[in-house]
This record gives sequence, C-alpha cells and structure tokens, in this order.
Amino acid sequence: MIGFIQSILAFILSLGILITFHEFGHYWVARKCNVKILRFSVGFGKPIWRFDVNQPIWNLGFSHSPWKLRSLSKLFSQREFGPDETEFVLAALPLGGYVKMLDEREGPVTEEQKQFAFNTKSLPQRLAIVVAGPMFNFIFAIFAYWIINMIGVSGLKPVIDTVDEGSIAMQAGFETGHEIIEIDGIKTPTWTAVIDRTVPNIVDGNSVSILVNTESGIQKNIDLDLSRISIDDMANGRLLTQLGINPRVPEYPAVLGDILPNSAADRAGLMPGDQVTTADGNAIVGWVDWVEYVRARPETPIRIDLIRDGVPVTLTVTPEALKRDSGEVIGRIGATVDTSFQVDDSYYALDSYAVIPAMIKAVERTYEMSVMTLRILGKMIVGEASVKNLSGPITIAKYAGDTANLGIVAFLGFLSIVSVSLGVLNLLPVPLLDGGHILFYLIEAVKGSPLSESVQLVGQQIGLTLLLGLMGLAIFNDILRVIG
Repeated sequence: MIGFIQSILAFILSLGILITFHEFGHYWVARKCNVKILRFSVGFGKPIWRFDVNQPIWNLGFSHSPWKLRSLSKLFSQREFGPDETEFVLAALPLGGYVKMLDEREGPVTEEQKQFAFNTKSLPQRLAIVVAGPMFNFIFAIFAYWIINMIGVSGLKPVIDTVDEGSIAMQAGFETGHEIIEIDGIKTPTWTAVIDRTVPNIVDGNSVSILVNTESGIQKNIDLDLSRISIDDMANGRLLTQLGINPRVPEYPAVLGDILPNSAADRAGLMPGDQVTTADGNAIVGWVDWVEYVRARPETPIRIDLIRDGVPVTLTVTPEALKRDSGEVIGRIGATVDTSFQVDDSYYALDSYAVIPAMIKAVERTYEMSVMTLRILGKMIVGEASVKNLSGPITIAKYAGDTANLGIVAFLGFLSIVSVSLGVLNLLPVPLLDGGHILFYLIEAVKGSPLSESVQLVGQQIGLTLLLGLMGLAIFNDILRVIG
C-alpha cells in the first residue's frame, strides 16, 4: 500500500513538473509576443487551487471561502502578477495543462484589446508560441541530463562474467573477463553507459565497434551486429540475455534481509540475518545461487539448512508461483538480500563529467533520445515493433515511484525520458497537439490564408479520435502488465 501511494505521489509530482515546464514555454513566448494570458492551468477540469489577487487561494468546490489574498494584495502591486491579471490554476485531472490566451475566435474582444489577441499576431509569432511548449520539454531534459552528468551515475563496471554457448556475443568474439571500454569511440565506464550506447543502434539495426580489455590486459576491437536484436526484446529488458552476456556482479552471501509479511518466507519461519547454506542437500554458495534455486521451484517445498545467530537450523519453505510478463512462472518467497554486506568497490565505477563536457553530453543525449523515440514510433506504425511497448499512466506511475525510491539521479533520469517523449509526441502533426497547430500554420504559410474553421474542426475531431485510441491502447497495455 505504501508503494502504491508513493507511486501515485511521484506520478503527480512528475507530471506536475513536466506539464508546468511545457506550458511555461507557451506562456513565456506568448508574453514576449505581447499576447494577453487569461489563464495558466496545470491539469484539466475543476480548479482546486487558483492564484489570483482577488480570488480564494484554495477552492475545494465551496461557493465561498473566507481565505482571500487581501494581505498579500497589500504587499504586492498588480504588476507583480503581470498586466494581464493572469489566473494561475491547479486543476483536478493532472494529465495535461493549457495556457488560455485572449483570442477573437473564443469570445468577444474589445477594439483596444485586439492588439493583445493571439489570432491577430503574425504567423511567425503564432508559430513560435506553439513550438515553445515542446522546446521547453527538450530544454528541461537537457538541464536534467546536465545535472545527472555532473553528479555522476554509479554502476557496475561492464565486465563479462560468462558468455552463453552459441550466443550472438560468443559468435562476435566476446569472452569471460572482457571489460567493455568503449563503443564507437565513446567511453563506457558502467553497464548503464553500455546500454545507453547500444540501444539507439538496436533501433537502427546497426553494427557497433566495441573496444574491450582482456584479462591479460590486451585491448582489442570487436564488431557486434545488433540487427539480430529486436526492439521488443530490448524494451522488455532482455538485451544482455539476448546477446548471451552475463555481467560480473559482486557475490553476496545468501543472508536474508527483510522478510515480507505473510510471504512464503514469513510463514516458513525465516528471519532477517538467516544465512542459507544448503537447499535440498545442495550447497548454496551465494545469493545468486539461492535466488536461482527458488525461482526454479514454484510451489515446490524446499528443505533448507541455515545458520541463525551461529546455530544450525533446518526449515522447509514453499515458494509462491509468480507469473512474469513473458509468461514464465517462477518461484518467490518474499525475502530480500541483506544489504549490510560490504561490496568490494572494485566492482563499481562512477560515470561523471565536468561542467562543460556534462552540458555537451546532455545535449547529445537529448538529441539521441528524441531521434530514437521518433524511430521507434515509426517502426510501430509499419509493424516492425510491437504496440505492446506503449505505456500508459499506470506504468509511468510505477516507474515514477521506483525511480523516486532510488534517489535523485534515477528520478531525474526518468523525468528526462518522459520530458523528451512529451516533446516529441507534442510535435507530431496530429490536430489538438502542438504539432497539429504547426501543421495548420505551415499550410497557412503556403496557402497564404488560414484554413477554414470547418476544416480545422474536422481535423480536431480526427485528432481527438486518434489520441483517444492511442490512450486506450496504452491503458490496455498497462492493465495487461498488471494482471500478467
């Protein structure tokens, strides 16, 4: 329950940040173009909070509120809130936002106010105002990646433990002990960096040149053909598995950490600090051995010998069956590893950069993510990638909660990816999106006059149908992931 609440709060916070930044782009450029802003709303539907000198600061649906900003209005002049007297609103449905501008098409405008109406502005000005929203999403991603690059991402060094027989990696020439140093001339100090450099090339079906350091200290180049890895396998987190690469990880002892209440481990009497030594008479060397043994035996009793406070104890635990997204059924007992174990620092590296290189990498990363998002969308349209990879609010909320729990770097990384996605999606030439407005303006530039209101209305209806269908498909995928 706590995890669910955390996911919801992280989801609302994430969308709030990204929507605010997007709409601020429209707002800021519109003000520079001398357009009057009537309302700045984060969210749709009924306002639950509004910021206005003459209005209640908090509106929960009551017809009257005693809490007015009278004291604040004495401290700040109207200029503090702009000459437009803009109303800033937080609405009930946090799945978008809007900036309402003065516009003759939406209501009567006095003659003296016409100069501030959006529809009276020049085509370049209107185009700039519309483009600004998505551009600010990209700016946010650059800023977030810049912070991440300066803080640094800590991760496992990309050292190969074993290579599966007959796998793509073995055929390419990878061997046990190889450390991946560079991919296409770009340094890869961690597995995260390796995956970041690999994923765009999988989308494009390219080969990459990988520089490895062997156990004997000799460097050599290996050409790896990534066209044999599908986008779906990559999206499902099976990249290294499909390549046949098993990373070298620290060997944690099979000591239990937290025990989930009412789990198989809890019912069997297992306790934090128990060290598993054998399972059904088979020696358990480390935590990985124990996890693999449990996963292979769903709903099968396991007789285990363990050490508890220096005393041998024998128990029987029956793993619960868990069905994964891939359809595979595995065993799970509901116990985590003891994280107090001190891991050798030699297994880890920090991928960080100075201020200027960090900014350059942030720009490059944002560009790569934008291009990759477009290409994946294109492959979905032509059937080269499954639409099952689309994610809706449920999946996004889950990732928001997971990354928030991991720390600021992980959360900023999540925000960057979603911000790029919002920027790219809003630029698609679909009516109702910013890209649809851009399309109408480009047609106006060629045609010499705006499209008729009837044509724009039909376009908006088509756009609404497409967006509702896309949203429905994404939510359907979310539900399938939840129910397995």
